[in-house]
Parts: sequence; C-alpha cells; structure tokens
Amino acid sequence: MSDLNLLFITTDQWRGDCLSALAHPTVATPHLDALAADGVLFSQHFCQAVPCGPSRASLHTGLYLMNHRSGTNGTPLDRRHVNWAQVSRDAGRDPVLFGYTDTSADPRDYDADDPALTTYEGVLPGLTPELHHNVGDLAHWAAWLRDHGIEVPDRAFDLYTHKADQAEWEDGGAAPAPLALAAELHDTWFMTDATMAYIGRQQGPWAVHLSLYRPHPPWIAPAPYNARYSPDALPPFLRTASAEEEGAQHPWLAWQLGRRGYAVPGDEAKLRRLQASYYGLMSEVDDNLGRLFQHLKDIDAWNDTLIIFTSDHGEQLGDHWLLGKTGYFDQSYHVPMIVRDPRAEADGSRGRVVDAFTEHVDVMPTLLEALGCNTPAACDGASLYPFLTSPGPQNWREEVHWEYDFRSVTNPATEEALGLTADTCNLCVIRDTHFKYVHFAGLPCLLFDLRNDPGELNDLASQSSHSDTVLEYAQRMLSWRMRHADKTLTHLALTPTS
Repeated sequence: MSDLNLLFITTDQWRGDCLSALAHPTVATPHLDALAADGVLFSQHFCQAVPCGPSRASLHTGLYLMNHRSGTNGTPLDRRHVNWAQVSRDAGRDPVLFGYTDTSADPRDYDADDPALTTYEGVLPGLTPELHHNVGDLAHWAAWLRDHGIEVPDRAFDLYTHKADQAEWEDGGAAPAPLALAAELHDTWFMTDATMAYIGRQQGPWAVHLSLYRPHPPWIAPAPYNARYSPDALPPFLRTASAEEEGAQHPWLAWQLGRRGYAVPGDEAKLRRLQASYYGLMSEVDDNLGRLFQHLKDIDAWNDTLIIFTSDHGEQLGDHWLLGKTGYFDQSYHVPMIVRDPRAEADGSRGRVVDAFTEHVDVMPTLLEALGCNTPAACDGASLYPFLTSPGPQNWREEVHWEYDFRSVTNPATEEALGLTADTCNLCVIRDTHFKYVHFAGLPCLLFDLRNDPGELNDLASQSSHSDTVLEYAQRMLSWRMRHADKTLTHLALTPTS
C-alpha cells in the first residue's frame, strides 16, 4: 500500500474547455493552471454518461453505463459493482467524503423504511461521509451559517437563489446581481474550509474525496465573482442561425429544444448574464482550490499528496441553443482532467498536456495504481499512469464512447412525442479525431465530420457518399460493446451476489 495521500476533487457541470491553461478566451483559472503545470493535463477527457448520477457511477466504478446500468438519477447502483473507495478501504485506507456522490442505494441492502431509500443522493459505498452535502440535505452548511449569525430560509436551497439586489445586467445593472451571501459564507468556501480542517488533523496517509457543487446552477455568483466577467465580452455561442434550424438536425434535438430547462431563454441578454455568472462561479472554485493547495503546502503535505481534478459532466451553456447536460454534443461530455503525482518518477511529465483520448472509466484504475491497489478485472478503463511516468502507453485507445438514457421513469412524454418505448429512449456515441457517430435505439443515426465540421452542425448520415463510414463506425461501436459486455459477464461469474 502506498503512503501517498489522496485528494480526489470533482466539480459539477464544468466544461472541458473552461481552463485558461487550454487558452479559453474568457475564464481565468490560475490555481488549476498551476496544478496542471506541476502535473499532467488531459485535454481530451470525456465522461461516459449524463446527468450526474450515471456519470458519477462510471467515474467511481470504472464501468461504462451499459455495464453499471444506473442510467438515470435515482436508478440504484447494483451492490455487486465494486468502486475505488471499497477497494482502497479493503487495503487499509479510510476514504472520506466532503460533498456528495449522487449514488442511489441498492434497496436490497436496507430495510423498507430506511431513510436511505427516500433519496437518490446517497453516499457511495466504501466512503465515510465526513460531511455529506448535497442539495437535498444542506443541514451542515445551514448549521454553520446559523453559527455565523446568518438567517437561513425555511427552504435551505433558497440560499443559492437569494440575491443581494435585483439589478440584473440585462435590466441595466452594472453586472449580474450577486448572491445575498458573501463569498466567505458560500458553500464552496464552507466545504473547502471543512476539508482543510480535516486534513490538518490527520497523522497518517489520508484519502479525501471533495465533491463541490459549483458551477452547477443556479448561476448566481457571490460578489466579487458576479462581476468578474462582463456579459459584453464573452465568446460567441456555437449554434445555427435559429433554434428551429438547429432542431431540423434530428427529431430528438427538435424535441429537446422545446423543453423547459433545456432550451435557452428567449432573451439573449439574460443568456449572456447566465454565461457570465457560470464563469464567475468557476473562478470562485479556482480561488478556493488555491486556498486548499496552499494549505497542503503550509502543513508540508503537498509533496505527499496525489491530486486528481475533474468534473462529473459538462454544460451546453447556450451552444446548439441548449442549456444543461444532455444529448450527444461534446459540450455535455468533454470535462477537465488534471493529475498531479508528487513522486520523483513523475517529474519528467510535469506540465505535459496529453491530447490522447481519456475517459472517466480511467480514473478508478489510475487512482488505485497510485495507492498501490489492484484494479478489479471488470473495470472498463485503463490506468493513466503511463502518461505520468513515461512518454505514454503503447496501443492506447483512439476513440471515446459515451451513452445517454433519456427515458423518464415518471413521465412518458418523451416516448409519446417521439414514438418510442422506454427501452428505446437511448443513444450511444463513438468519437475519434475524424468522425462522430451517434446511434439511437429507435431513431435515425447521426454522423459528423469533425475535421471539416467541428461544431457538429451538419449531419452526414443520410448521404450516400458517407454510407461506408456509417457502416464502419456502427461496426466499431458493436465491437466495443461486445468486448466490454464480455468482461462484465466474466466479472459476474466470479462475483458473489449475496
């Protein structure tokens, strides 16, 4: 077992292009840039599913969605799937959680009246919840605020939406209206402080998973972050001339563009204000991670700590006329990934930017290798350590895959609108440097030539000149699924279920 400390950081809904180390035209992330300069930045890192629950299930188990089957928020994660926290615990660590994992408990492990079955925002098995903090339970933060003399509303979630004033930028204000809470009272600061306090108390090797909520909506940033980026000076949106033209690309997209919560607001100025606030929340996270990194240096833990930084998924942020995490576009699945190993064997890779395709399923084997633990045979990913300690691995993947289950377990409106059944409300993507192929179970497929159309605006699947390409990528996708399904069947034959 390694003596390394582990600091595994996730944010929520952070786009992969939003790092100044990757030359984003607006967002400044100096502390994450410094982490990347002292580690390795993976520029083509993708999650395997959206929304939060399915993506985190892949992140924590190293399994593709087709194997862990926790396809929507609220779908239980089968207890037979082993995760990194359980493996490290079996090896003698006590991995602790600050934040949340959006894990829906396997009901077979609880009595019918157990409170754990009343929410999908449970804790990943194997993690000790040192401070469980999610939007369904803000009790710790609320109690901390009361201790600081802050009045907490009856509905604690309103802490994220109450503004200091209502003078929004689109209505003539100087900037997007700030959150009523000061930045030092926001949950990002609160969680960072709690994590630093815990780390400062530890004597032996520790393992911390810090899962921050921001920059997840509501996009209302505390001062001064509300005014960090002017809505007048933001990058343009990647989209067609109108939402109607965009929707003509595919029946699913036309349907999604008509849904509340996914379609952009009709007021372009409001959309710009939301964009500026989103970037402001990122800078707030970056500043707090800077405090955390400095704390590690102050207590002489910096050179003994493996740091992994990523996000559960991305955000459309107005691109393709969409908001949220959804569909098949890169913006929802491309996420940041930085790994900083303090050991001497990683010195030759410091500051490296890896452009090879990497995936969330690679995080578990990377983390376990660093801690000196064996990776379960069923894991779909591969360790990223060859990128940290050598020029790179041989025969690395040349493509990425992700899946999206868009059924609703409570409302059949999607199925009815698109003429689908619940088991055909899904899609699967294969993407390399040249093409992206999107396969729907019950709707037409899509093909994008990313070299000539990096914005994914022109579907080529129906053109006879690309029929051979469609066939090639469909066959490659089938081969990928068969390979990984076979691994899972082997795992199930070897794993007790009771």
